[in-house]
Amino acid sequence: MVLTLPPELAAVLSEQARRRGVAPEALALDALRERFLAGSADLEPRDEWERRLLGLAKDCGVSLSDAALSREELYE
Repeated sequence: MVLTLPPELAAVLSEQARRRGVAPEALALDALRERFLAGSADLEPRDEWERRLLGLAKDCGVSLSDAALSREELYE
C-alpha cells in the first residue's frame, strides 16, 4: 500500500520524526499501529486477582453524561 500525504501532514510528520530521531516512515507506522492495533490485543491477566476482576467486567455500552446523573435527572 502506498499513501500520498498532503504537504502539511508530510511536513509535520517529518518534523516530529526529526525531533525523535527516527525516520518519518517509522513514526508513521508506529502511529498507525497505536491507532489501529492497540485495542485489538487481548488483555491477559497477570495474577488471580486480575483474572477475577476481568471476569466480573461487563460491556454496558456507553457511559452516561454528568447531566444524566444529576440529582434532578435521577428522579425524573
